Amino acid sequence: MAKPVLMPKAGITVESCILTEWKVKVGDVVKAGDILCSYETDKSAFDLESEVEGEVLALFCEAGDEVPVLTNIAVVGAKGEDISSFAPNGASAPVVEEVKAPAPAPAAAPAPVAVSTNAKPVTMPKAGITVESCILTKWNVKVGDTVKEGDVMFSYETDKSSFDYQAEISGEVLALFCEEGDEVPVLSNVAAIGAKGDDPSPLNPNAVVAPAQAVEVAVAQKVEAPKADAPAVQTASADGKIFASPRAKNLAAKLGVDLATAIGSGPNGRIIERDVRTASVAPKAEPVVEAPKAVEAPKAEPAVAKTSDDLKAFKDEKMSNIRKVIAKNMVMSLSTMAQLTHTISFDCTNIMAFRKFLKENAEVLKLPPITINHIIIYAVSRVLKNHRDLNAHLINGDTMRYFEHVNMGIATDTPRGLLVPTLFGADTMSLSEIAVKSKKLSQDAIDGKLSPEFLTGGSFTISNVGNMGIESFTPVVNPPQTGILGVNTLETRIKLGKEGEIIPYTAMALSLSYDHRALDGAPASRFLKELKEFLENFSVNLMADSI
Repeated sequence: MAKPVLMPKAGITVESCILTEWKVKVGDVVKAGDILCSYETDKSAFDLESEVEGEVLALFCEAGDEVPVLTNIAVVGAKGEDISSFAPNGASAPVVEEVKAPAPAPAAAPAPVAVSTNAKPVTMPKAGITVESCILTKWNVKVGDTVKEGDVMFSYETDKSSFDYQAEISGEVLALFCEEGDEVPVLSNVAAIGAKGDDPSPLNPNAVVAPAQAVEVAVAQKVEAPKADAPAVQTASADGKIFASPRAKNLAAKLGVDLATAIGSGPNGRIIERDVRTASVAPKAEPVVEAPKAVEAPKAEPAVAKTSDDLKAFKDEKMSNIRKVIAKNMVMSLSTMAQLTHTISFDCTNIMAFRKFLKENAEVLKLPPITINHIIIYAVSRVLKNHRDLNAHLINGDTMRYFEHVNMGIATDTPRGLLVPTLFGADTMSLSEIAVKSKKLSQDAIDGKLSPEFLTGGSFTISNVGNMGIESFTPVVNPPQTGILGVNTLETRIKLGKEGEIIPYTAMALSLSYDHRALDGAPASRFLKELKEFLENFSVNLMADSI
């Protein structure tokens, strides 16, 4: 009996996934455990394994499609079985085959296409699983230039970092399809390379709109015509709620597209990303007569009128992408964890004297500049090895993942917002290595040059706001980690000596926030107590390791 293949629900909050690659085609015979396709959410990538044996009878979507979870994407069964009931939207399997068949026709029809097969596209890289578009910041080549493999063609940036794109093939730059400053969807063509005389026009994403629409018209006669009959019914409910995927909503907000103008092509008429992009192209003629331009005139009036309304003036600005991510993560952290914070203070006399010694002998010892934060990272990486519940991730609320090494997240204030680069294997590094490598990570994060691989994988995080004079605060745990240490400012305190005399000393408070689901207050307190003792005797504890 034929069995449907569903898009998995890869997480409680996941509503849709991107099908990135099919590993099979119609007619292939698969066994249980064979990989059918790869897909990704906004957080990770996965492979989907077949649960049954049989022949692949139909594929209901294509690579790159955003598919709602639990939607049929394929059918596996015996050859010749009726599978029409499994197709989403009531479509039949043959429709899928017919959708694919017209695609080559437009490419073969125009004469230039035969020539264009020699031209190769240059695509905007996907710099991270959650990245949907990048800003092309600078072209380093122009049309007519000859490039070699490895030459830097352009620079681009995401909401977290910036990169250089190196040519993967050699040839002449035949065309540039976008300009500096453009926001380009990932995997879209940005240029074409080939031999002199090759036609790059079929690779132009702007020029391809018309042929693509022609293909869609042919397909629409079988698939999209029903949607056109009742788009309002399929894309909106009776109360006016728009049925759109999260990615579609985010893209609509970026491009300023009214979702009510988009016609959904997803299952059950749901609006997905490509529908928003289509809607963003069609209405572009209208924004020329934008109402806001008429509003611009009144903007000058308050400045001239100088009325009391000036005191009530304000300005609305959209949050940056990274600010939205931070907001989402913080709300999720506090709403899903049982967080608690313990604070302890320690006497900094030893580490202050040790740091002074290092500073005075830096040239002789050939040491890099070492800060108190570097010393704390070193201390935490050693003590954390004895408290595995804090050097861990809590997965799905019921599984603890314990790390063999300490991968230290270092909270860093950047122009884009808070980033947490990861210092992998901090427990294996000397104090000097920690100083050099953590400084580079933080600087790369500030400059926007940090590779995405260093923004994940942390097992514990340190957040230091002491240089701003903060005496105590409650850091928020970075899920799925189970703990975060807040480092506070240096303070002068007093204590009684052996003879009852008053002795001033420098102290620092450490604030540990932890997930009470993963560990209790007693083990959290033992961690802070051991860390306090380690830091108060730092120069002695360091002897076992090299500086």
